[in-house]
Amino acid sequence: MVVARRQDEIAVGYQVPPFVRIAGFHNWNRYAAVNSEFVDHHMDDEAGRAGGYPGAFGMGNLTYAWLHCMFREWLSPLGRVVRMACQFRGAVLKGDTVTCRGVVTRVYEDGGRRMADLDVWAENQRGERIVPGTATVTFQS
Repeated sequence: MVVARRQDEIAVGYQVPPFVRIAGFHNWNRYAAVNSEFVDHHMDDEAGRAGGYPGAFGMGNLTYAWLHCMFREWLSPLGRVVRMACQFRGAVLKGDTVTCRGVVTRVYEDGGRRMADLDVWAENQRGERIVPGTATVTFQS
């Protein structure tokens, strides 16, 4: 995969370099500590099973944050995220490999700024899109 180094290299179909994390208590504990989110079903396998899952499961907003990490690694210093929205469609379980991806669907000018719309998502190791979404980015002039 070629990583764009200039904004004029971004075109429809461009794939953002993926961002990969292995999910588990080490991630969840750090996220919970920062966000005061020590909820039983994120920390205890028994509580996760009581909720109908195979065990404890990760925070949806942590996966959302990983999508932002993907953008930070790709865009810095090219630009920034203007908006992003997603839906949580599946749980992230301990040991899951979460890969965040994005593909440019539109490139345009708005108010003199070069912009791009993207389809973004996080998928697990089975290729299931557990967090699909959209994003808009702007590039530095």
